[in-house]
Amino acid sequence: MLIRFLRLFLGRQTLVALYNLLQSFRKKFRSLLPSMAIPEADQEQDKKVSGPVFDPSIPSIPISYPIKTLEELHSRAYFDSFHYPFNKSSVPLQSPSPPFPLPNRPRLLVCHDMQGGYVDDKWVQGGSNPDAYSIWHWYLMDVFVYFSHSLVTLPPPCWTNAAHRHGVKVLGTFITEWDEGRVISSKLLETEDSARLYAERLAELAAALGFDGWLINMEVKLDVMLIPNMKEFVDHLTRTMHSLVPGSLVIWYDSVTIDGDLDWQDKLTEKNKPFFDISDGIFINYTWKKDYPKLSAEVAGDRKFDVYMGIDVFGRNTYGGGQWTTNVALDVIKNDNVSAAIFAPGWVYETKQPPDFRTAQDRWWDLVENSWGAVQKYPRTLPFYSSFDQGVGYHISVDGQQVTDASWNNISCQGFQALLKYVDDPKPDAIQVLVDFKQPSYNGGGNITFRGTLQDNAYFETRVFIGELLLGGEPLQVIYSVKSEGDSLLGLLLHFFSPLNDKKTVIAIAPWETDELSRKFNKAIVPGRVTDSEIEPGWVQYESKVAMNGQILREIRAVCHKTKGTTTMRSEQKAAAEGSEYLAVLGQILMNNSDHNSCLPPSTSWEVTAELVQWTASSSAAAADSEGSRAVSLKINWKLKDGNTAFAHSKYNVYVAKLGSSSVQYLGVAAVEAFYVSNLVVPSGVSSLKFIVQVCSNDGSSQKLDESPYFELDVEY
Repeated sequence: MLIRFLRLFLGRQTLVALYNLLQSFRKKFRSLLPSMAIPEADQEQDKKVSGPVFDPSIPSIPISYPIKTLEELHSRAYFDSFHYPFNKSSVPLQSPSPPFPLPNRPRLLVCHDMQGGYVDDKWVQGGSNPDAYSIWHWYLMDVFVYFSHSLVTLPPPCWTNAAHRHGVKVLGTFITEWDEGRVISSKLLETEDSARLYAERLAELAAALGFDGWLINMEVKLDVMLIPNMKEFVDHLTRTMHSLVPGSLVIWYDSVTIDGDLDWQDKLTEKNKPFFDISDGIFINYTWKKDYPKLSAEVAGDRKFDVYMGIDVFGRNTYGGGQWTTNVALDVIKNDNVSAAIFAPGWVYETKQPPDFRTAQDRWWDLVENSWGAVQKYPRTLPFYSSFDQGVGYHISVDGQQVTDASWNNISCQGFQALLKYVDDPKPDAIQVLVDFKQPSYNGGGNITFRGTLQDNAYFETRVFIGELLLGGEPLQVIYSVKSEGDSLLGLLLHFFSPLNDKKTVIAIAPWETDELSRKFNKAIVPGRVTDSEIEPGWVQYESKVAMNGQILREIRAVCHKTKGTTTMRSEQKAAAEGSEYLAVLGQILMNNSDHNSCLPPSTSWEVTAELVQWTASSSAAAADSEGSRAVSLKINWKLKDGNTAFAHSKYNVYVAKLGSSSVQYLGVAAVEAFYVSNLVVPSGVSSLKFIVQVCSNDGSSQKLDESPYFELDVEY
């Protein structure tokens, strides 16, 4: 705990020296006072205070966790864990050009290090904290590293799923540090065979869990005799990763040198270049000087984009000071044409930057965007769907209908994130654009809310997505859903570019028709209003088709409009000058080929089973008024009977119907074909339970509950 606290303020070199000094004092003190061993009774009491030891083989609510010892890594014990199947990522890396090479330009790597790792994000099926940390600025990065100070840091699948959806690669971390790390490193590198074996273990984990490689940080002094085996470890890991996961990365951290010294170079030199030469890149320590990026580029030659200059957002001896001046370092790095590695952007969250996390987060990443620019674009392929879910919220909706009002967090649920532009100190009477978790949602718990003041017959527009979608001969189908108040109207602007003649075309899809709209844009289309009895009241769904063969969709913008009201308390002149209140909520956007029909496999195509069923007498407060209540825990599994694993699902919603009761209870969401139900209270009088798995496609469509696969379980009394 002390070391974690000191990390907030001390640079790495100082911290390493201080830690080793304290360890030497501790050992000396123990040797002088052997009689002061802790009594066995006190040791037992400590165990009770700290709680039961985590046993990954015992069924429990699925969590993500690291591998802490070399013995665990060697034995492959992780694959025997109950939690292993739940920790597989389910979203393949979205990239325009397999096998997913990194672009030939300066890149941005983001290394997430917060509170020791595995906080709210460890709950694979989601947690209950609507204020949990998350990132929604994926369009600004190329690589995401999940970092902790455990030996083998395995990224929770929620991060891999969200990052992959946006085209961002995800790396785990292998780290050895302190005196314990020297012992581990000596065993790891004992022979060439041992170095290769552990490299293969790491590659196997990445391939099995679906992430894209490793950051290797050997932050210890090594016997120079072990360096050849160290090089073999890195080289074999890199080659094995490339073989198992095309486009994968192994990045070396600037720490131990080719001489075996723990000597951070702060730039690419002949002392760390041998490791750079056999890996996919190097993460340079963050205490560099202004000319070090340029010097590193000269040493790297044609691999200069594989040099990632570190920036510590906490500002510990980092160039530019980090924090709210992180952009100072980014500007230097980009000017010298190398890549950047931002370390610990969770600083905004950990230090509670004002006025609130979401505002401060948007403001901080706006600094990054203004310096570095957007590096990811979407839509790139069809279908393209977003309900603007950020993976946290105060309710969950399905097809416009709220299914739970419980607070929650689950980054796996993030859809494509809107590229909303941060506005510093917005005017009180301007239209404010934000994801408002208290407003209704169409799918999930997010939306884009447009709120403010707008003059009658005026327009307001703002960026939603930056795309790179090449259209074919089929018309593009565009569907969007809106909930609004009064005469507040919301439309979309599609910006196209023709690569044949460099012509730009803007098409407005808007539910109003005016001469000004037609004059303002190249073409105006009034969309059809979908009439469907199953659409939740209050939501309006618009649909249109656009034929732009051979053109590239470059941008999607929202346009707000307010028609002239029929009644007003003010004079028309005053209303025109001051405007009136505007409120509209954008719930979803779907783009697809016009002939596409969502086809979800019928219920009979699925096989749903249960295992590890355990009944107990219920002791929860919810059952206090129901004598004889029971509680059940079980693992539900499902799969297509034909063995097809290529079905493009986005998630599965899981419900339970207690036969004898007319209500259906939402239990949670699964990203894989399994869900663990823990201590579900069953009131007395309920004879059986029906567990329903609602299949959701990546085009936003969801199976109707009465057409969804299910499993029935008799209650045991």
